[in-house]
Parts: sequence; C-alpha cells; structure tokens
Amino acid sequence: MNDYNPAELTSAHRVRVLICYLLDRLKQPVTEEQLYEIAVESGVVNYFYYSEALEGLLKNNSLTRTERDGKVYIEPTEKGRFGADYFNDTVPLYFRKEILKAALSYFARLERESSADIDIAETDNGCEVRFRIGDTDYDLMRISLYAPDKEQAELIKEKIMLDPAGFYRRVLGYALENKEEQIEVDTD
Repeated sequence: MNDYNPAELTSAHRVRVLICYLLDRLKQPVTEEQLYEIAVESGVVNYFYYSEALEGLLKNNSLTRTERDGKVYIEPTEKGRFGADYFNDTVPLYFRKEILKAALSYFARLERESSADIDIAETDNGCEVRFRIGDTDYDLMRISLYAPDKEQAELIKEKIMLDPAGFYRRVLGYALENKEEQIEVDTD
C-alpha cells in the first residue's frame, strides 16, 4: 500500500480514483461546487487534473449528476464505487486521508455556519450589529457591536459572515488569553 506523502497527484487516473473514493466514503450528496471546494480549494488536487478527471468520470458513467430539490448532485454509480474499492491502493494513503479530512472539515464548517445569524438594527447613534452563533440546543455566543453608520455596520457583518465559526474562535481565544493590564511604576 502507498502511504508516502508526495508533493501532488500527477495522474488524472489517480484523481479519478480519489474522487470516486471520496464520494463513496462520504455517503451523502455533494454538489459539483462542494466537490470542487473539497478537492481543489483545499489544495489536495490540482485544478487541471481535477477538471480532466471529473469530465472523464461523467463521460464513462462512473459518476452521475442527479437533481434533487433544485440542486444538482454528483454521485458515484455502481461502476464508480467498484473503481474506488478496486483501485484505491493506487492512490497514496496520504491523499485519501487528506481528501476525507478536507471533506469532513468542509461539511463541519457548513454546519457551523448554518447556525449563525446576523442582523443590523439602526439606532439613534448609528447601528447595532447583532451576531449569534449556536448549536441546535443553545447559543454559543451572542454579541452586539456598535457601528457609527450603516456602511460600517454592513462591512462588519460581511467580515463576520466570511467565517462565523472563525470569528467565534477568535473572540473566545482572545477572552481566554486576556490578562490584567500590567502597570509599571518608575521608582527613580
């Protein structure tokens, strides 16, 4: 079994196997955009090999596009599942682990972001940006930030929503690392 860490996959065939392997192991629907973000934007797969591999898998019926609820999903066919099982050892273990880790991180992030709410309320003195991130049963954080005008409030909202979970982690990290102000007195 290959378990070394090469710089990148340099074969469209291996990328095809890796994509089928991922989709077979996930056992959940994945849109083409999500698959791209998991495979390419995570840095696991090169864009050009990915494009060639995806096109080949769809043409040879290893993958199929299925529409549900107005979204198009990429799913492995029986042929794709067989290829993932039969050829998975041709892809180094490192890449199999990395793509699964990227997928699990991606879907965990989507889950966290789906539990974030943010709105802007105008006040007499400007705006209040109200942010909440929660789990299914409770709020992890509720915070209200002042902005002097609507434009700055929109900017704050936009920046928070780029990565709500990251914002939460940074605020929590800052709170946990916060220390009492040190006052130095010069005795001379």
